[in-house]
Amino acid sequence: MPATLIQKRRIKLREDVFVDLSIWQLPVPLPGSAHPFKYRLALIVNGVCVLRYDNEAGKGDHKHLGDREIPYQFTDLDRLVEDFWSDVSRV
Repeated sequence: MPATLIQKRRIKLREDVFVDLSIWQLPVPLPGSAHPFKYRLALIVNGVCVLRYDNEAGKGDHKHLGDREIPYQFTDLDRLVEDFWSDVSRV
């Protein structure tokens, strides 16, 4: 069973700022994750990713804030999106 795209959106916040949201449901969890989702939620400012939540295979759930990589405790998709938008409002 292939991955199923749940959401893929680009939201323009200002002329030089946008959010890119991509979420897939997988048949099995990625290595390092305990849930069946693959995601990438990014805030791009002037062509530079300043905030990104993702779960690369083998690295598990985490977020990037500037140059820092911080572990993220995934609970569910609603909380993931809420946490991301909360961080967007602070950046």
